[in-house]
Amino acid sequence: MPVLKSDDLQQLVIRALIHAGASTMAAASTARALVAADEQGISSHGVSRTPHYVGHLRNARVIGDAVPRVAHERGGACLIDAGNGLAYPACEMAVAELTKRAKQFGVTYVGITNSNHNGMTSFHLESLAEAGLVSLAFGNSPAAMNAWGGKRPIFGTNPIAAAFPRRGQWPVVVDLALTEVAKGKLMLAARDNKPIPLGWALDRAGNPTTDANEGIHGSLMPAGGAKGAMLALMVELLAAALTGAAFGYEMDSFFSATGNSARLGQGFLAIDPGALAGNEIYNHRIDALVDAMLADDGVRLPGYRRFENREKARRDGIDLPDAIIAELHALAA
Repeated sequence: MPVLKSDDLQQLVIRALIHAGASTMAAASTARALVAADEQGISSHGVSRTPHYVGHLRNARVIGDAVPRVAHERGGACLIDAGNGLAYPACEMAVAELTKRAKQFGVTYVGITNSNHNGMTSFHLESLAEAGLVSLAFGNSPAAMNAWGGKRPIFGTNPIAAAFPRRGQWPVVVDLALTEVAKGKLMLAARDNKPIPLGWALDRAGNPTTDANEGIHGSLMPAGGAKGAMLALMVELLAAALTGAAFGYEMDSFFSATGNSARLGQGFLAIDPGALAGNEIYNHRIDALVDAMLADDGVRLPGYRRFENREKARRDGIDLPDAIIAELHALAA
């Protein structure tokens, strides 16, 4: 497989997106996030997503030159309208608002409306952790999961992430979809004509399946059964009802170049530990918990494997399949 340096890969993605109609600002913001996912070994949310974004741009599902704006604000609350553009510029604006307002008010919630796929959710929290803020993020997505007891997809995979800063160490980062598996993994399995494990998805008739294509057009299983479905409902309401965004069942699939504008919703919460017990106490308590966890052999802190992958990728380059590189070059030509 070809090995590319992160900067070279970013430039390739930027050219592909600009060629499809994205502004330079939107293309650069998107490329940074996609390459960051590949650096961390999360290929399902990496540059393999570029062809889908290109298809959405070419078919006006996404507005390439949209500029996000603050639509409403009051104290520690803020709503950003992404303007049906690529999600990443709106997420960058959200992080800037969170950093500023959380330091002022102690806690801040920023919602995003009229947005699109925002990739690896935890990526948007890394700079908040660097600023010493505890943060959470979540968002809805096109219907992929049935409400508990039903067969028809209603909720999206509805990922959630959290980042807890540590003094002088990498943050503790949790990042997961509320389905048993992210839909991007089914997409990769379908592309490679590989089966999926039983328990990942239901087919179009509501039966368990090992066929990735059937799973994509059927329903993904919620993580943890009914509990996962209830969490997906909570995310749907927090990300869409509060922001005025579309619900998952109102959106067309990400995996089709044509369809309606997604109008996704995302939510970000940031908390300044200094506004509660204080930074010193917070740092002492998180270190105590981490030490207790690591006292058991085999325990790994969530997020640390990703950061190890990132260090290696930035040193040695990113391995990507020939087909993906060839497609990126064709799109950028």
